[in-house]
Amino acid sequence: MLLQKLLDGIDYQLLKGSLSCEVSQIDYDSRKVVDGSLFVCIQGAAVDGHTFIDQVISKGAKVIVVNHPVNYQDGITYIQVENSRLTLALMSCCFFNHPSKKMTVIGLTGTKGKTTTTHMVQAILEHAGKKVGTIGTVGTSINGVKSETKNTTPESFELQKLMAQMVDAGCEYCVMEVSSQGLMLDRVAGIDFDIGVFTNLSRDHISPTEHRDFNHYMSCKKKLFSMCRLGIFNQDDAHYTEMTEGLHCDKITYGLNRGDLQAEHIQLYNDTGVLGVSFDATGLVTDHFVVDIPGNFSVYNALVSILIAKQLHISMMDVKEALLHVYVKGRVEIVPYSQDFTVIIDYAHNQLSMESIIDTMYQYHPSRLTCIFGSPGKRDHSRRYDVGKVFGQKKVHAILTEDDARGEDVTEICQMIASGMANYSDDYIIIEDRKKAIEYALDHAIKGEIILCLGKGHETHMVGPNEVWTYFSEREIIEEYKKRR
Repeated sequence: MLLQKLLDGIDYQLLKGSLSCEVSQIDYDSRKVVDGSLFVCIQGAAVDGHTFIDQVISKGAKVIVVNHPVNYQDGITYIQVENSRLTLALMSCCFFNHPSKKMTVIGLTGTKGKTTTTHMVQAILEHAGKKVGTIGTVGTSINGVKSETKNTTPESFELQKLMAQMVDAGCEYCVMEVSSQGLMLDRVAGIDFDIGVFTNLSRDHISPTEHRDFNHYMSCKKKLFSMCRLGIFNQDDAHYTEMTEGLHCDKITYGLNRGDLQAEHIQLYNDTGVLGVSFDATGLVTDHFVVDIPGNFSVYNALVSILIAKQLHISMMDVKEALLHVYVKGRVEIVPYSQDFTVIIDYAHNQLSMESIIDTMYQYHPSRLTCIFGSPGKRDHSRRYDVGKVFGQKKVHAILTEDDARGEDVTEICQMIASGMANYSDDYIIIEDRKKAIEYALDHAIKGEIILCLGKGHETHMVGPNEVWTYFSEREIIEEYKKRR
């Protein structure tokens, strides 16, 4: 594509060279540069792309996009912009011929619920015979063909490339999780969102390398609704008013006791180890729904899915049948093991998500609730104490173990979690090897117990010293142990 066309609509300054040169691809990672590349210098927290200019030119880059003037080489075009991340996103949209304009794009943001709701919407659309692409925490899916991604919301060039692949595959819909990082770093800039969804908001991702405070976190989430035509909002959330203030998009709401779509007569059920929930929807849709995923949070996620389906003119029969059979990898995922007790894998890894899933499980009145958990190494130590406090206050039976220790001593990490439990409970054991911890829980399960394997969820790796990944799948461990018993 001609450089001049790529820069259409972007505020830039030509420092040196020509706008009539051809660009073969756009790169921001110096390792991926090929002959004819346009290289965008991204100034990140740890690495500054400007330091790789000589290297990428030697590999064939012909255009360099910078934030400030640099030393020039003959035969190379230099473009200066104020915001290189935004420029990367807008050029990527153009490079792939604006794929978001060729599909109905649904973006979901919030602290919790994005992954499960994305899968619910996907299941409904596919049940209705539609071609769907999804992007999120557990990877991407294009008409059912899955692949992994590094981030919940990939960098803008990869994101636009994925969306272009969806268009090429005939997808009518793209359903994607939109993270606060993706919004803050302009990864989704230029995307034509038809529907934006706000699930809920609580403290998360507050750190020097993420969001400086909660208000910044919330303001980044809110950016999605300046980019969409219709916003769907959880009216029960404490931050609903702040999230909707000053918006110009159309708006519809949902909740358990308020909103344009509400849930009534909520009933939890436990059927031979399968935990689920049923409810009556009232308001914009009046019908009865059953979801084989436990808890009130499943009702909230289902309400979003029903509203989206309503907007897309999908029949409620397709919605009902899809919700009855949907499951999400690593999100309150039941692994069949025994009719006497229930085994669940979940991604819950912080204080709030722990509280939520533990409270939900207690609503099913287990004879005992066992939580297998370990806190990651080289991360905020206060989270370990906070989770331990939850375990203690909620009176769970805790098996403390490893989780991406990254070279830290696993026993010390577990003891920090235990210190959070100390004022409330001493009902824990430490088993450093996570595989052995899971097998111990299965061997010692009692009738009516619920075993929660928390923190890893959909992940299939364990991170050791020097960030070395080794394969680790909790589902496979449980399934293989069942075969040996």
